[in-house]
Amino acid sequence: MGQALYHPQHGYYSSGGCAIGRKGDYFTNVSVGPLFGQLMVAQFAEIWEELGKINDFVIVEQGAHDGQFARDVLQSSQERTPGFFEASRYRIIEPFPILREWQSHTLEPFRDKIEWRNSLEPFVGVHFSNELLDALPVRLISGGVEKLVDLQGDKFLFIERPLSSTAFNQAALDWVDSVAANLQRGYVITIDYGHSGNEFRENVQVRARHRHLDSPFEQIGHADITMQVDWTSIARRAKANGLRVAGFTDQHHFLTGIISTWPDLLHARSPAALQILLHPEMLGRAFQALALTKDIDRDRQQLAGLKFGGDPRAALGSTR
Repeated sequence: MGQALYHPQHGYYSSGGCAIGRKGDYFTNVSVGPLFGQLMVAQFAEIWEELGKINDFVIVEQGAHDGQFARDVLQSSQERTPGFFEASRYRIIEPFPILREWQSHTLEPFRDKIEWRNSLEPFVGVHFSNELLDALPVRLISGGVEKLVDLQGDKFLFIERPLSSTAFNQAALDWVDSVAANLQRGYVITIDYGHSGNEFRENVQVRARHRHLDSPFEQIGHADITMQVDWTSIARRAKANGLRVAGFTDQHHFLTGIISTWPDLLHARSPAALQILLHPEMLGRAFQALALTKDIDRDRQQLAGLKFGGDPRAALGSTR
C-alpha cells in the first residue's frame, strides 16, 4: 500500500496520478465546491478567537492534493473575516514535487500567504486534514493472522503468517505522535471515514473511476487504496501524547453546528452542495470529525462544530 500510493515515481498520490471529483476516481468534500472550505473558515476563525486572536496563527494542512481547499479557505477568510486573514498563515505539508507544483498554481493569488514544508514543524493554530488517515499504509490483520504480499511468477498474491505484533495502523499512530509533538497550542481537526470500538474491518477499499475494484493488485499506481480509520486507537494515542479529545461526531452534526452558529454562511450558497455535504445517505454520515486540543482551557465554550456531537467517550469507546 505504501509503495502503490507513495512511490516517488509510480505512486498513485506522489506521481500526480490521483484524480478527484466527478471525472476522477472518487468524490470528497472539496469536490462539492467551495462551500466546505467556507464552512471550515468559520470554525478556524473561532479557534483563532479562542487563542486570543494571535498574530501568527498557523493553519496546517496535510493531504492538500491540488490546493483547492486551501484556496477556498483563503478566499473566504479574505472576504468574510479580514482580521483573521491578516493574522494567519497557511502551511501545507507536502513532500511530493508534482503536488507542490499543482498547489502553487492553484494558490498563485495567495502566494504571500502560503508556505510549504516537507514535514511537520512546531506551530500554534490548527492542524486540518480531510481524508488523510484512511490513505496511510496499514497491515491486514484478522484472527491472529496477518496477510503479506508475495510474488508468484509475475502475479502478486496474499500469503498468511501468524501475527507478530498487533498495531495494524502504525503509520497513523506515528502521525498522531508527530502532530502532538509539533502542536504547541491549538486544535487538530481531522475528517475521514472510519469506525470506532470493535467495528474493525480487515479489508482495504480500492477505487478507480468511482468503481470499487476487487483487489489492491488491480491497476497498481492508478487506483486509490484506503482503509477505514480506527478512531478509537487514534484517540487513545492522542491522549497518550498529551492531547485532549475535544469532540467526535459525524460530518452532518459537525457542519450543522457551524451552520446553526453562523446561518448567514448559507446566503446564496448552492443547496445541492449543502445536501451532498450533510445528507446522511451522501457524505453526512459517511465521514466523521475528530477534534483534539493542546493547552486549551477545557472550561471554554465548546466549538461550534462540536456542539451537537454528544459525549465523545461514548462514541469512541473507552479511551482511558
